[in-house]
Amino acid sequence: MKRDIETKADIILLVDTFYDVIKSNKTLGYIFNDVAQIDWEEHLPKMYSFWASILLGEHSYSGNPMQKHIALSKKTALGEQEFSEWVKIFFETIDHLFEGEKANEAKIRAENIARLMHHKVQSI
Repeated sequence: MKRDIETKADIILLVDTFYDVIKSNKTLGYIFNDVAQIDWEEHLPKMYSFWASILLGEHSYSGNPMQKHIALSKKTALGEQEFSEWVKIFFETIDHLFEGEKANEAKIRAENIARLMHHKVQSI
């Protein structure tokens, strides 16, 4: 039986596993690697803090992800296909690793974040 997301170590496992898939994904990999040219050593700890703040109440994240995605959308297409693929991979990662209340909350939050970002990106 899988367990729920409970600790920072769980968040790190989730984020690392998720982005390992993203990096090689045919739809999203080039956006992260080639267009945004993500520095993974810098990006991953920010994502640990982001998700730990949302799911564990850690209050360790500061930043404006919306602004970064709007800027990125001016360089490459960030449409329904890209956001749907991101959500699909996130859900698959959660379902592979965890189950429980926090895991379900993570999926709801991810879907809401993607929907809001897609809406904002399309309305600029």
